[in-house]
Formats: sequence, structure tokens, C-alpha cells
Amino acid sequence: MKEATHILATDLDGTLVGDRKGLDGLLEFYNKQKFTVSLIYITGRHYQSALSLIQEENLPVPDVLVTDVGTEIHIGAPLKKDLEWENKMLGQWQPEAIDGFAAPFEGLQKQDLPVTNRCSYYAEDIKIVEAFENSLTEAGIPHRLIYSGGRDLDILPAGSGKGSALEYILDKFSAREAKILVAGDSGNDKEMLTLGHPSVMVGNAQPELLECPESKMIFRASKACAGGIQEAWTHFHPE
Repeated sequence: MKEATHILATDLDGTLVGDRKGLDGLLEFYNKQKFTVSLIYITGRHYQSALSLIQEENLPVPDVLVTDVGTEIHIGAPLKKDLEWENKMLGQWQPEAIDGFAAPFEGLQKQDLPVTNRCSYYAEDIKIVEAFENSLTEAGIPHRLIYSGGRDLDILPAGSGKGSALEYILDKFSAREAKILVAGDSGNDKEMLTLGHPSVMVGNAQPELLECPESKMIFRASKACAGGIQEAWTHFHPE
């Protein structure tokens, strides 16, 4: 992906994946172009879950796979873990302490995930989410909180997130001059959609994402999922 000329950086569920006809149309559209589109998948799924989805949906293997809401990065055909990013993420990470602070909150339900690089919970009361974050902040525990879908609460290492991971990748591969499109559908995509790159909120985007201020760099697609990605691509990159 070094010095890529065209890049699609996209969430998976509800964005690239979710409408088979639209996905097939997008992939066919890219295959007909004279340029090669480098693919970056940026998902909230953990690594094994993301691999399963790629296989189930017969998706192209990406040049870079970002998992766990931006806390892990996997690069190249073997999808080898980026150890530089991992060291950056885990330097001050305290998952046991975070789970300890979560325990007294009856409105927080721990998600059963096979990872330790994020602490994820189900939470339906924003007041409980706010109180939990206040307790972490007062305790001086470095973290990043992302709440999306009115239910999914992720506590991540400080400095992480989908947007931070994407910026790291663009710098690592000297790809800042590439024609890029960033695509998402939910609250945990907000950071990467508001970086200032050409971006798209697909037509089925969740209300929390649609609350973002209007911007000429954010295209609000009328079509859902991959169809909305293609709609935005031709808007920003009509060549």
C-alpha cells in the first residue's frame, strides 16, 4: 500500500456490508477503473470476528485491517499485527482497573469478547455512561470512551479510535496525497469521518451520526451501505 493513489477506508457492518447487490456493484465498479483502490477495513469487530465476516461475505482481503474500534492494526496479505501501534496502545492501558470501576454500575453489562485491548459493555442509560466516565477520569485512568447505537460502550486505550488509527496508517504508508474516501454508519465512525478527508455517511446511517454538522467534506448518501459508498466515490472522485 506504500504511496497508494486511491484508498477506500471503510467500516464493515452496515457500511461496506449489509446490501449484497450494492456491494457487488461497488466491487465491479472498482474493478473497471484504471487505478487500483487500496482497501482499509476499520471495524469494531475483534480480529477473528472480522476475518469470519470477510470470509462469509467473500470480501477482498484488505491492505490494512483495523479492528476493535481502532486499537489493533493488521497489515499486508498475512495481516500481520503492527507492533508499533500495539505498543503505543498498551503503554498505559489498565483493563483490570477499568473493569473494577465498572463493577458497581448495575446499568453496565460486560460484553463477552476474547480480547484485552478494549473494555466493552452494554449500556442503555447515558447518565450511567457519564457517571462511569467521571469515575475513570477522577481516578486518573488514561482512556478513550466511545458510546454508539444507544447501547455499545467501548473504553479504549488513550490515543486510540478509528480516526487515530487511520491517520497513523496514512502517515506510515506515505499516503496523504492519495484520493481517499472514508465511509461509516454509526457513532464510532464519527472521529474518522470528521478528519477532513472526503467522507460518506451511508444512507442507512444511525441518527447519532447524522447529528454531525454539515460539511462539504461529508457526503450524506441516499443509498444504503456499499451503494452509498459508490455514490460518494463518484461525487468526490468523478474521473
